[in-house]
Amino acid sequence: MNKAWQLLRLASPQLPIGGYSYSQGLELAVDSGLVHDPESAACWIRDQLLLNLARFEAPLLLAHCEAAARDDWHELKALAERHRASRETREQHLESRQMGYSLQQLLDDLPEQDDAARALLAELEGPGLAVTWALAARAWSIAPQEALSAWLWGWLENQLAVLMKTLPLGQQAAQRLTSALLPCLEQAQCDASEIPPSRWGSAAFGLALASMAHERQYSRLFRS
Repeated sequence: MNKAWQLLRLASPQLPIGGYSYSQGLELAVDSGLVHDPESAACWIRDQLLLNLARFEAPLLLAHCEAAARDDWHELKALAERHRASRETREQHLESRQMGYSLQQLLDDLPEQDDAARALLAELEGPGLAVTWALAARAWSIAPQEALSAWLWGWLENQLAVLMKTLPLGQQAAQRLTSALLPCLEQAQCDASEIPPSRWGSAAFGLALASMAHERQYSRLFRS
């Protein structure tokens, strides 16, 4: 079987986990005027990629995928707890938990998931997206680096979809933004792959504030 099929499956917006229901703070940034045109949008996304995701979210996700690939259930459980503790706002916690629940339900209904993975998920209280993503990659024989690529691509694609719904941004403009941001996506993956666990961490205060304010935003297109 062509290995690309499973990778495309994992990265697809058709994966029924609800990822496109959330803006991850971007809707609030648009509403407040921080993001108001393609240039400011590129700045917001670039900063999130290189100053936040590449320093913590991405290396932590990669570690999940690596632990799952070698069937290290003890390490995977510890990483899942660390990921859950790192959710800074109620919105971020609920997003990870809802998407993790949806992906768990999907995996439980598929023959590729084995009993060892099911047992781990049964032990976790509200498994988040990172651990279920790693188990999906394991079930579909997707290498950890490729699973990280799929996650980063899905994140970028979601941010661009948010912009098309909240800004006067058309599909061609979104594709131009994609071309401009792909080098940052590549850099984020490289940085995430090289940073040691002792240096994992970011201080995304703006993102946390945007997430908290989004919960109280008067009118929203995206879930909070």
